[in-house]
Amino acid sequence: MAPDLFDLYFDYRKDTEPPVIFHRWALTACIGAWLGRQLWIPFGSARIFPNQYVMFIGDPGSRKTTAIKMATGVLRSAGYSTFSAQRTSKEKFLMDLAGEPEEQTKGKYGEELLANVNILETNDGTPREVFVDADEFNNFMGAGNLEFQSVLGELWDWDNLDVGYRFRLKNSRSLDICQPTIGILAGNTPSNFALCFPPASIGQGFMSRLLLIQGESTGRKITFPEEPSAELKEGLIRQLLLMKQRLHGKVIIHEESRQMLDMIYKTWPDLEDLRFKHYSTRRFTHLLKLCTIYAAARISQVIEPIDVIRANTVLAYAETLMPKALGELGKSRSSEAANKIMQALFAAKVPVDVAHLWKIVRSDLEKPQDLTQVLANLQYADQIVHSKSETGGPSGYLAKTKGFDRKVMYVDYSYLKGKELS
Repeated sequence: MAPDLFDLYFDYRKDTEPPVIFHRWALTACIGAWLGRQLWIPFGSARIFPNQYVMFIGDPGSRKTTAIKMATGVLRSAGYSTFSAQRTSKEKFLMDLAGEPEEQTKGKYGEELLANVNILETNDGTPREVFVDADEFNNFMGAGNLEFQSVLGELWDWDNLDVGYRFRLKNSRSLDICQPTIGILAGNTPSNFALCFPPASIGQGFMSRLLLIQGESTGRKITFPEEPSAELKEGLIRQLLLMKQRLHGKVIIHEESRQMLDMIYKTWPDLEDLRFKHYSTRRFTHLLKLCTIYAAARISQVIEPIDVIRANTVLAYAETLMPKALGELGKSRSSEAANKIMQALFAAKVPVDVAHLWKIVRSDLEKPQDLTQVLANLQYADQIVHSKSETGGPSGYLAKTKGFDRKVMYVDYSYLKGKELS
């Protein structure tokens, strides 16, 4: 039996600073991109592919970039090459995806000429794919680009064998993109996330397809990191190449796995945070994508019960942290101040007093009395608690975090590695 790719990868990255959860989801997104459309789950008249939209949320210094570059570096070494540009626009992104050549037509005096005609670029029947690896996602998309987000939301589960994805460019030309497959592995800080995704983004389809992976700095400091083991890297590449060679076509779901998935679909509770209402309607699709990835990590085209448990465990744990990743954005008029307060309290080891919190939010609120109201709202929502310092210091506020429910059906918390489970 081939070794599990996740086990190999955790050995490969063990002497690094990023949190385990970042390494796990970086590899998850990379496997999804590597498999592309060569493996799928039949789902009615459609198919579910393993591509992922994953975004790490963490403060500067949580080593998001390290985790992303380490995983994508292995992917590049294995031969994957269809990465996106690091900075682009919606139109240029789609042109690159369609395989449009880099060319411009110049007039007699050097001005650009645009053909004001509606030309549909006929696709050649070749599926198109791209993997967005953006450790600073705002550099890739820009701030508040709702149109671009909407397009990416449409492309997450695109599957139409009869017609390509059609999009009209500003110069009246149209693109016809055959079977586009998009993967995203990105990073963001809480403050930049708020710039990229204004409250209006919360109800959009892109956000329901995006897995927000919250991570904290491990506190581990490696002054002179050693180069990862070449032998382990070769083992990872061999597994990826074996995966590419052996796994093609329809994924088989074991009968016991079907029963487990049926139970999860019918009984799994929605996230309590109403901002994730649309995500909850797509949770089962996320789970099926992950089941495919965990089966593929074993070089198997059959989803066994162990794959369901592993996939559901890592997804359930990520979900407990997703409200924290989103902060207080989209909840109220004072959401920016509330978001800064929550981020400060999440990072605090001792209670934080009102005077310190006012210094953090004074640019967002008009007067200290507004801070009192924000704190009261957070307390009423059971997000924070007023507490005394155990070291004899002044009283203040601490964040309340929902723990990982270890009693949920089809969850095996012992599968999570090291300090991944808080």
